[in-house]
Amino acid sequence: MMKKRDFCNLKLAVILYACWVAMPLHAVERYNWTLGYKPDKSIVFSKPDQGKPLKLDIFLPDGHSKTDKRACIIFFFGGGWKSGGTSQFYGFSKYLASRGMVAISAQYRTSRSHRASPRQCVEDGKEAIRYVREHAKEFGISPDKVIAAGGSAGGHVAAACAMCPKIDGAPESKVSCEPNGLVLFNPVYDNGPEGYGHERVAAYWKEISPLHNIVNGLPPTIVFFGSKDVHVPVPTIDAFQKRMVDAGNVCETHVFDGQTHGFFHISKGGRRMFEAVLVKTDLFLVQQGCLSGENKVAEWTGEAIKNIEAEQKARRQAKPPQKNQ
Repeated sequence: MMKKRDFCNLKLAVILYACWVAMPLHAVERYNWTLGYKPDKSIVFSKPDQGKPLKLDIFLPDGHSKTDKRACIIFFFGGGWKSGGTSQFYGFSKYLASRGMVAISAQYRTSRSHRASPRQCVEDGKEAIRYVREHAKEFGISPDKVIAAGGSAGGHVAAACAMCPKIDGAPESKVSCEPNGLVLFNPVYDNGPEGYGHERVAAYWKEISPLHNIVNGLPPTIVFFGSKDVHVPVPTIDAFQKRMVDAGNVCETHVFDGQTHGFFHISKGGRRMFEAVLVKTDLFLVQQGCLSGENKVAEWTGEAIKNIEAEQKARRQAKPPQKNQ
């Protein structure tokens, strides 16, 4: 008869084996999505009637001057229009700043921070783009090279800035809110009856759903998805790509096999996915005239991780030894 201790040991062995079998062939190196970086400066671009002001977190390239005319990219965070924060794209922003762009991670109202609706999220996105263009000389950027980017709900905000003209908090403005290019990470761009978040936009979904507002003349677009994304299924991805191309627009879509929603973040998909997406993003921006030369993704990411691990080691060594009880 098996003793209780032997049974426990056997049970533990089975659990450990199951965990080992479930491990991927390549271990996933995950890190905080900021990669330890902070913006060079933050400025307020909007003061809503209720709630805290909205800010732009700005990353500047080396040698940047206000007299420059750099390309600019504005990131919008994900969170289902409910939550999220600008730090989500600090890693992406720092890399693109190292390549010569002015990179901005923009805040917008969410339901939790300001009791905002998806409509207001898009209005804030458009206001951010207009603000950056209006202050192009202060930012040292070209107003004709402003790229909008974002993940999930932030990808929706970025896409809607280009595709949904009826959702606009300042329709009388003479400054364009349409970006010159789009970089979209698993954007929830179908808000129709079968799409994501329809119940929150049911009264105006035809106006706010990028998939249903595709026309000729939209900016060049690159889109990233995982094949196992439960929020945006592959048929929707294919439909968006087809409609964009049929309308005469430039659109390239990359679907990563086996990946889920949010895989592009180094905190979820790990270093391999982060680098794969960033390499394609870099090439797309080169093609749009926003960057030049070869990418340095692997070198840059390796250095960032090396710095993180060095800081972690220093903190461990700085801790005073615990006294024995």
